[in-house]
Amino acid sequence: MFSIDLTLKYSPIPITVQRKDSDAAQSVYQDVLTALKASTPQLIELTCEKDPDKKIAVFSDQISAVIISQKDGTSTGRAPGFFMQS
Repeated sequence: MFSIDLTLKYSPIPITVQRKDSDAAQSVYQDVLTALKASTPQLIELTCEKDPDKKIAVFSDQISAVIISQKDGTSTGRAPGFFMQS
């Protein structure tokens, strides 16, 4: 299972949708990147394969980051994303 996390401006909680295979996850990731690169804000509508009733729509100008990660079923105790030591 692959998770695509959208970090929104002014919101500490990411929006997460999931895809079963890598190609589908990469497709969602590329769609979000394309919308982010557009000169005008785009409405992005996403659904989750794990929970088909979960739907989200967000304007691209409200997204500050997009992260794709693989969920292998084990818990590491940390939220998905990048870790930086100081």
